[in-house]
Amino acid sequence: MHIEPGVVEGGKLVLGYATGAAALAYAARLAWQTARQEGWGALLARAVIATACVFAFFEILPTKPVGVSEVHLILGSTLLLILGVGPAAVGLAAGLLIQGLFFVPEDLPQYGMNVTTLLVPLFAIHALARRIIPPQTRYVDIRYGQALQLSTAYQGGIVAWVAFWALYGHGLEAENLANVARFGAAYMTVVLLEPLVDLGVLWVAKQWHRLQGTRWVEPRLYRGA
Repeated sequence: MHIEPGVVEGGKLVLGYATGAAALAYAARLAWQTARQEGWGALLARAVIATACVFAFFEILPTKPVGVSEVHLILGSTLLLILGVGPAAVGLAAGLLIQGLFFVPEDLPQYGMNVTTLLVPLFAIHALARRIIPPQTRYVDIRYGQALQLSTAYQGGIVAWVAFWALYGHGLEAENLANVARFGAAYMTVVLLEPLVDLGVLWVAKQWHRLQGTRWVEPRLYRGA
């Protein structure tokens, strides 16, 4: 999902800075809500876990360049369900920044675009989860269909943002359109895997009752809203 150097250049980078700043501001608001409701310790603990996971997604799990970007397994819905939206947002932003600062500095000019691509779909599935998962349902009890909807929405959002940045940078050239299509088709294959990962992680959490009531997980994981 990284926007490669050269896809968006010059003055057009300003839009990425603006959308990135807006996404980070909203992420900060969600993090503040978590800290206010559950304490700074809970926010910090889960944000550190999320950051470590995101860094592993980028640097350890397999990555394949396709079309205008790269295909990563970014388990956005898993982070949301296990850690909560505020810590997940902090982890996505921090993990991406750490990767850019220490491993891929050529990606830093694209940080605003990349963080937008990661965070806005997370905010969308947070709203979607509130609609499709009944308030009394614990996250450990969600069904495959609900996990699939969340995963499809998150990965679809990433594809949509990457396509937007590619078209914004290079327009409707035939080669650019073909590369966008190739990336989208490849990335949506992640949808086949992520719901299974979600349910697997949730099953483990359901068996591991010691996490219930701790600062390490989203409270909704074990109790209804």
